[in-house]
Amino acid sequence: MKFIRFSFLSIIIILVFSCGKKTEECQIDQEILDLDLTVKITRLEDEFFNASSKEDFEFLLEKYPDFAEDYLGKSLYTSPDSLISELIAIHQDSAMTLLYDSVKFQFQDFSDIEKDLENAFKSIKYYFPEFKVPKVYTFLSGFNSDLIITEDLIVIGLDYYLPTTHSFQPDLPRYMAERYDRPFIVPMIITALSSRFNEINPQDNTMLAEMIYYGKAYHFTKAILPCTSDQFIIGYTEDEIAECYANEEYIWAHFVENELLYETNPFDITKYLGEAPFTDAISTKAPGRLGRWLGWNIVDDYQFNQDGSLPELMANPDAEQIFRQSGYRPRPGN
Repeated sequence: MKFIRFSFLSIIIILVFSCGKKTEECQIDQEILDLDLTVKITRLEDEFFNASSKEDFEFLLEKYPDFAEDYLGKSLYTSPDSLISELIAIHQDSAMTLLYDSVKFQFQDFSDIEKDLENAFKSIKYYFPEFKVPKVYTFLSGFNSDLIITEDLIVIGLDYYLPTTHSFQPDLPRYMAERYDRPFIVPMIITALSSRFNEINPQDNTMLAEMIYYGKAYHFTKAILPCTSDQFIIGYTEDEIAECYANEEYIWAHFVENELLYETNPFDITKYLGEAPFTDAISTKAPGRLGRWLGWNIVDDYQFNQDGSLPELMANPDAEQIFRQSGYRPRPGN
């Protein structure tokens, strides 16, 4: 069997029938929205590019010590002056000035991202009261980093998220670069934050364990961002998602017949879960990371059948138990 193209009507039918468990009514509990939590994103690219003198940069490094250390690596320099000299050189670079102008134009209004992050942090705080809300900064990285996430701060490299049609693009394969666009910013952050709560068994190095890990990460992101389309969580197009569901029986059969679930060879695991333009072991028309997508379906079925809480799911390190109790069965295609 091979991946095939469907008419627009077929895609709609598949999405409605097969994706029903992932298209719950889009709403956030009012109890979550009422939490006393505010997110204010600080636009550091503006402050740093408006600085011009050594004194200006000294002031900014003192004003944002967490950013200076965790992002700029201040302590790695022989002296603050050497870091400042580098910042001034970047400030005077004509290419960086053009890049800054592009970022400033494309991201004049960042209020939608700010509000989405605020609601997402409220949801995380609701489910995980121990969650410490980090400071959030934007910056112009010069395509050095897309996201920096620590316990205390998040730095968004806005140049990575310019429109995919823009002349400035990160040095990434096209299939990955297409996921660096504005709608992916918040889902990327939340998926990354899920790792703080995603308990694993370090002794389990099977493909199934990797699949369940990613499945829990995506399920977490969807639970925190219920109004976000699946395509911005997993990074597949709508057509690719529809085709995956239409071929789910075939995909699952491939994993079972080739005894992949308990495979421990890292090379083989990477073929099905690692970044790639397609999963060629199945089909050159199948998107990459299919093992992650299957893991998401398994975890969704587990949560549906067990009716457990999000914290209980994330705290469960037993991939085998999650798989066995999921009752997972692939949805039949057309």
